[in-house]
Amino acid sequence: MGKVIGIDLGTTNSCVAVLEGGQPVVIANSEGGRTTPSIVGFGKGGERLVGSLAKRQAVTNAENTIYSIKRFIGRRWDDTEAERDRVPYNCVKGRDDTVDVQIRGRNYTPQEISAMILQKLKQDAENFLGETVTKAVITVPAYFTDAQRQATKDSGTIAGLEVLRIINEPTAAALAFGLDKQDQEQLILVFDLGGGTFDVSILQLGDGVFEVKATSGNNHLGGDDFDNCIVRWMIDIFIQQEKIDLSQDKMALQRLREAAEKAKIELSTMMSTSINLPFITANETGPKHLEMELTRAKFEELTGHLIESTIEPMVQALKDADLKPQAIDRIILVGGSTRIPAVQNALIKFFNGKTPDRSINPDEAVALGAAIQAGVLGGEVDNLLLLDVTPLSLGIETLGEVFTKIIERNTTIPTSKSQVFSTAVDGQTSVEIHVLQGERAMAKDNKSLGKFLLTGIPPAPRGVPQIEVSFEIDVNGIMKVSAQDKGTGREQSIRITNTGGLSSNEVERMRQEAEMFAEEDRRRIELAALKNQADNLLYSYESTLKDNGNLIGEQMKGLADEKLVHLKAAISESSISVAEFKQRLEDFQQTLFNIGVEVYNRVNDGQMDDFPSYADSSPTPEQSESLHGTLTPQFNFDFEEENTLHADYETID
Repeated sequence: MGKVIGIDLGTTNSCVAVLEGGQPVVIANSEGGRTTPSIVGFGKGGERLVGSLAKRQAVTNAENTIYSIKRFIGRRWDDTEAERDRVPYNCVKGRDDTVDVQIRGRNYTPQEISAMILQKLKQDAENFLGETVTKAVITVPAYFTDAQRQATKDSGTIAGLEVLRIINEPTAAALAFGLDKQDQEQLILVFDLGGGTFDVSILQLGDGVFEVKATSGNNHLGGDDFDNCIVRWMIDIFIQQEKIDLSQDKMALQRLREAAEKAKIELSTMMSTSINLPFITANETGPKHLEMELTRAKFEELTGHLIESTIEPMVQALKDADLKPQAIDRIILVGGSTRIPAVQNALIKFFNGKTPDRSINPDEAVALGAAIQAGVLGGEVDNLLLLDVTPLSLGIETLGEVFTKIIERNTTIPTSKSQVFSTAVDGQTSVEIHVLQGERAMAKDNKSLGKFLLTGIPPAPRGVPQIEVSFEIDVNGIMKVSAQDKGTGREQSIRITNTGGLSSNEVERMRQEAEMFAEEDRRRIELAALKNQADNLLYSYESTLKDNGNLIGEQMKGLADEKLVHLKAAISESSISVAEFKQRLEDFQQTLFNIGVEVYNRVNDGQMDDFPSYADSSPTPEQSESLHGTLTPQFNFDFEEENTLHADYETID
């Protein structure tokens, strides 16, 4: 079995890790970073950029640069209005009321965009390991719904990965923290404030068992929201100063977002920061510049409501686990947003002065934990058991629009539970099963996961038919619901995938397209490298003609010029294959080798008529050395190192 990688697919940044020698290690990306921005950009020529390269061009290509796609995956159109208003790219309604992204006339699902990020991480892992990677463990926020988990799994499949397990991010972080502390009985609380989501999980560690006692969170709270508070503040101040609304300018808005993120980071270590954005916009009076000073106190005032909203999930998790704050042995910080001093201070205050554990990198903890779980599934780690829970209660709508819970929140998974219901009216021959997730008493106040119809029930007085509704949740937290008429044995079931879910055929089609695009990306990269080699050779040839053109025969020049035309045509031809380009490059390169041989032969044959004669002079030894340099033909064949033959030399007569 090949290596199984662990992936933290984040809202703003992603990270990939693998188990090496029994310890998880983070895999650096091709740009040298230990985390990769979760950003995908589409260039004018159709090229696709992922990660740092996409982030660099976001300001000048805002409409075609996609970020925070995790906020849309597996969610309905009507639930994402606030998120859609914040992004510069074009969101359109997809199938089943989902959110798609439209780029240059083509629609992409959030699963496809996420798959592009996963492909990048997969490629980086393959470069590091030197082998093909086909299996992965991917993390999701603990409060992700069933549909969001299924959509994330689909993203992995599209990227060419077999997703062995979907695990919760705070649970993964606990694995990273507790791998070398398995002999210690302790209760830990994981406080995970990432780029777009917030989770709190309480786990019991001991004897190699990681048992989740309770989890709570908010899928709409993260570092992006802190950035948006600064952006909104800058927009309001600029309106007061210049009477110009920058929120209507997509390029300016992207610059504001980047400046806000930078200011937020700086305020974690400084008491104030300057925000300077020259030429942010212009009007009839000329260009306008944005210059502002943001203090930590002002930042905390702007984001106070966000910091306050981190407290309630902690209260809920402790209540569900039947624990007091003082019972917690360790507090683990996960996610870059936990570096905000006000967040840490609120946490310390809540736990009566207990300081958080900072022994693991908050940006990498989740990926490291995913790698440990990957090691468990890959057979590299023994004596480690992970027991996770379902974050929200699951049930169905019953008479009177009441939500009847079948599986309570914080139930250990995998699990299955059943309950028997009956018809509500006489002669009823079908029932609609409306599956819901949440904690409210009324069905309409909870999240709808899907509906299906059980038909063919024999007419009977109400209350007579026996309909058994069964819920099954697998280790990935993905649910299957079935309903059976116990009288006839007739059964219907649904795997909750309609909210942003894709059919197996669609996933396979997208996987093939992703492979095709990945191959095209590789072709572009190879061609770019070959074109650089070609440019070097063209420069070398021009330099050689200039310095030693008199030593090259006309026939050889004609041959070189002919090959040169073919090579220049290859450089300008965008659809040329790598093999064809290589052939033309090698032909021209061989011609240059032949020119070198001809020039040296002419020098050795004494054909130096065009060189100045020094026979009448009596040079000093220093002059001799200088003149020797003058008489040597000048070549500038700048061949690639890998194409240069290294050999020992021997004297020949």
